[in-house]
Amino acid sequence: MAEDHIRYDILAQEALRGVMRKVLAEVARTGLPGNHHFFITFLTGAPGVRISSRLRERYPEQMTIVLQFQYWDLKVSETGFEVGLSFSDIPEKLEIPFSAVRGFYDPSVNFELEFDVKPELLPRPAAEEEEAATKAPEPAKAASPKKSESRKKEAGKAAETEQAETTTKSADVVSLDAFRKK
Repeated sequence: MAEDHIRYDILAQEALRGVMRKVLAEVARTGLPGNHHFFITFLTGAPGVRISSRLRERYPEQMTIVLQFQYWDLKVSETGFEVGLSFSDIPEKLEIPFSAVRGFYDPSVNFELEFDVKPELLPRPAAEEEEAATKAPEPAKAASPKKSESRKKEAGKAAETEQAETTTKSADVVSLDAFRKK
């Protein structure tokens, strides 16, 4: 297989993150239309993520938030977003770079984006640092809209603790791999 000097995988990731950015920017400007709402999963240890130590202790690796009824001060920039949410009746401000987002899901239309977060952006224990220095980096995978049972379970847990649960239907699986030359 020929070497990909253009890096289509990275371009696809950036384009799909742009979809999420545009949607959130429009919602920040006009509010959520119809029954749309979002489950957003992000890595809590990724660079640029700003959450309280209480939330970081409770969600040391990743966290799913729900933007539906009770959120405020949604602000979107080129690199990320910030939003106010309440956790156990305690208001919190979260700042999340788009590079830390692993998943974006709108159950009202069964639309989902999954992203690969670059492992080199995450903090590692010192032993892993030495091991990683000897390995060649793996190419990033392109994000693809698809159904994921574990993500739906995680999203359901977030909905139970933060808002009323929303019933979802199954999605059609679409993979960008189908369009790649082999």
